[in-house]
Amino acid sequence: MQYLVFSGLFIAAHIVAYMVAGAITFQVFYKPIHGGKGALYKDFLRDTEDPKEKQRLGLLLLPTQVARGLLMSLVLYPVLGYLGGLSFGVQLAFLGGLMFVYTDFCSAVPFSNTLEGVVYMKPRFIREAFLKTQVESVFYSVLMGLAAALFLF
Repeated sequence: MQYLVFSGLFIAAHIVAYMVAGAITFQVFYKPIHGGKGALYKDFLRDTEDPKEKQRLGLLLLPTQVARGLLMSLVLYPVLGYLGGLSFGVQLAFLGGLMFVYTDFCSAVPFSNTLEGVVYMKPRFIREAFLKTQVESVFYSVLMGLAAALFLF
């Protein structure tokens, strides 16, 4: 039961952190690179300005984030007892750092916000988007680390 409660709370924390960080950073940083005719990512991401794509996104967003949250929570099961014994500050730093390093910056997927992307992507994607995408990654990671440290242990 303890594991189910942990996963449920983890999923909720992930979704809230993901939505808040995404909603704020999309308007400020991402809109010009994600959607519309001149978008940097127009050749390989779906156009969020297109009504059909917006509808598709609306249908898939929540189930996808529930699955991501569940999978990320499952990986932490073996260390739950240890994490619960850490101080609030260490939990925040560990979980926030884990989210940033493993889910974004050091992901093995080459994209404009990852080290792999710096190696494999064309320079314009890194030059135009690397720092912008780091803002969302750090914001999400801090929110997720804070929520986890406050509510999961």
